[in-house]
Amino acid sequence: MNSFNRRDFIKSTSIIAGGAAMSAAPVSSIFAAGTDVIKVALIGCGGRGTGAAVDALESGQNIKIVAMADAFQDNLDSAYTNLQKKYAAKMDIPESRRYVGFDAYKAAIKDADVVILTTPPGFRPMHFEEAIKAGKHVFMEKPVAVDIPGIRKVLEVAAEAKRKKLNVVVGLQRRYQTNYREAIKRIQDGAIGDVVAGQVYWNSGGVWVRPRKPTQTEMEYQMRNWYYFNWLCGDHIVEQHVHNIDIANWVKGKYPVSIEGTGSQAHRTGKDYGEIYDNFAIEMTYDDGSVVYSQCRHYEGTHNRVDETFQGTKGRVYLSAGNQAVLWDAKGNEIYRHDAKGNPNPYRQEHVELFAAIANGEYKFDNAEYGAYSTLTGIIGRLACYTGKVIKWDQAIQSNINIMPDRYAWDALPKPLPDENGLYPVAVPGINTQIYI
Repeated sequence: MNSFNRRDFIKSTSIIAGGAAMSAAPVSSIFAAGTDVIKVALIGCGGRGTGAAVDALESGQNIKIVAMADAFQDNLDSAYTNLQKKYAAKMDIPESRRYVGFDAYKAAIKDADVVILTTPPGFRPMHFEEAIKAGKHVFMEKPVAVDIPGIRKVLEVAAEAKRKKLNVVVGLQRRYQTNYREAIKRIQDGAIGDVVAGQVYWNSGGVWVRPRKPTQTEMEYQMRNWYYFNWLCGDHIVEQHVHNIDIANWVKGKYPVSIEGTGSQAHRTGKDYGEIYDNFAIEMTYDDGSVVYSQCRHYEGTHNRVDETFQGTKGRVYLSAGNQAVLWDAKGNEIYRHDAKGNPNPYRQEHVELFAAIANGEYKFDNAEYGAYSTLTGIIGRLACYTGKVIKWDQAIQSNINIMPDRYAWDALPKPLPDENGLYPVAVPGINTQIYI
């Protein structure tokens, strides 16, 4: 990928269209001019899954959710009840199509034309593979994997999706957000010259904690508390900060050749916080020598910041998910400010564009590739901080370290296990690095 020049990359990712990777190509479809129902299966019924289902139902197309699947019965029941309150006419999910368990996704996929994949990201590669093998269009949340073998699987399946002309949209919703599209189009057109540096941030107070219950097996505990285990989450540099990292790659039109950094589990420590870090700071070096600095942390009571800024040879830009985008020239004169009035919700816009393409029998979206490469950037950043080493892109992509469990069952053991005090092993740079690279 790093052999691509900027122009090649722009062509391959269709900057103006945000997530579209090609002009609309016809694809054989049962959806003639939007007159037929598009059947949707929801795989992963937590909060993000329920939100994605609502966005699909509000996309403006003739959609029905016909199947649901989740590892947990209570998650499925809660999502079903909440969706039924407002969208009963768009729900056709008898008990026989509400599937529960680790293999539930396989049955649900068979019932649908489009699959929404919103489980914890560790399961994404296998669910994506099943959906494409079955010939389904896909919306899948970010990140798309948690380890490098998973990334290679997603890239392999993405190639098959292209061959089959199956639309795939990834939930990096800034790609569908008007201020980012407008500003990055101007950057790629040369408004601030060559981008030579940047800074991207996701600094916040952290997320929920779900304490262990006495009746839970180790597998259930980790599944319930999934954010704190890398085989499920990837650590927050991958799960959350992938959004900002993806913007850096989009702005640069390429991916870093090496990453170094530092991080630790400094404040959110103890039994409840599993094996992940609460802070990361990395430097992403690109093949032109430019460096983008990345920072993310989960510290309560400190300054929050979630945005991106870049400096070019002719000016600079500020971007944020709050619909802000401002460009200045080299003298500090404002040359563009985005008007946020009336901009569509990017979470909704992803589904509006995806389902419009499907309804019209068009093949327009292959987001899986850039979703995989930006996820890989976050994974390499995690490895760089865990080990204290400079990690080269070309070396990392060859890694065969698989962090997923050997089998999926409630009595199975994930690879990270607590010690006699209930504490999980946490990476210590320079000491236990061999288990990570």
